[in-house]
Amino acid sequence: MEHPPIITPEESILQELESQRPNHAPTLLSRAERHLAVERGFLGLYRWYTARSQETRNWHPDLTFDWRNYRQDHSDDIHQIVEGFFAVEQYVPDYVVTLLRLIRRSHGRSHFHMRWGSEEEKHADMWHNAVQFGGRRSREWLEDYMFALRGQEWKLPWDDPMHICFYTVFQERATQVNYLNLGLVAKGESPVEAYKNDEDPVLAHAARVIAIDEAAHYNFFLEGARLFLYYFPDEAVNAMVDIIRHFSMPAGDIIPDYAQLTEALHRTTIFGPRQHYRDVVKVALKNLGGDGLKAVEDGIRRSREVPMEDGQMRTTAIFDSLDYDTIEAKVQQLIGRVNQHEAKFGLDKIAPTEFVPNPDIEAWRNQRG
Repeated sequence: MEHPPIITPEESILQELESQRPNHAPTLLSRAERHLAVERGFLGLYRWYTARSQETRNWHPDLTFDWRNYRQDHSDDIHQIVEGFFAVEQYVPDYVVTLLRLIRRSHGRSHFHMRWGSEEEKHADMWHNAVQFGGRRSREWLEDYMFALRGQEWKLPWDDPMHICFYTVFQERATQVNYLNLGLVAKGESPVEAYKNDEDPVLAHAARVIAIDEAAHYNFFLEGARLFLYYFPDEAVNAMVDIIRHFSMPAGDIIPDYAQLTEALHRTTIFGPRQHYRDVVKVALKNLGGDGLKAVEDGIRRSREVPMEDGQMRTTAIFDSLDYDTIEAKVQQLIGRVNQHEAKFGLDKIAPTEFVPNPDIEAWRNQRG
């Protein structure tokens, strides 16, 4: 009769340690593999986005709105704000061209950016109509003003794709808040008594339609930011904090009388520091898995490198700065939506987008206990 092999105490300990190892080795994903997971995520997101936008947001800046009945007797501040929004949108060619050079090698991001540009072009033409039908400016004034605006060129505030992704998250959310609050004024629901007579159904309609577009843009960049946070947590968290600390709306340094625009936005309570922190920073941070800027910054300061199972060092405290369980769930949900879209035209049978788990997250969970 054969006897079972004798297991020494050392071997028993090794077997126990082996059984506790995570299924995925912490070094399973190289940097190139992480980039590939992000790029495939962006491409699937772009495909899903374009299909949805064509189904739900086909509008025209000339024909969708009843411009003949647009009010011409708005308060000076509302006129100033509409002209300011028009001015910001005059740099759409710069927004498109300069960023496209930065992300041109990314299929999903570059193709989405061209679609984004076509939607922003509609915004520019819509605000052009609002200024024209507003009656305060002549055709000649508007042509001269547009020519003067385009005499300046907008420059990228950051020159790397990850920073720009996070910048657009906060910028698109801020733009959406601007339009939502202008819509409240145009519906006669301003919290400031002086602007309760600025009710205008046409302006309210325009603000609502464009705010829906901005919400769609915000959600696209939010999903992209989550991909970066999931696969490149150290770099992404630091980029996000950098953006929050140094954020400013685009073209503020080249638009004439931009200070008057910001003052009008503040007086009408459409947008100002309070709205930026409460409705932009806090909301976006929550959507990205954070409890607030201070908590995220504290997590960065606590960052320390500790050894993982493979003997390499990992900065684990970064994972404590955000809710990475939720981030992972959101990335999985995104891939699920992409898969549903791919199944509609058979791509799921040829080249489906797959969720690739980040083993560092699992290693962090094991370390956390």
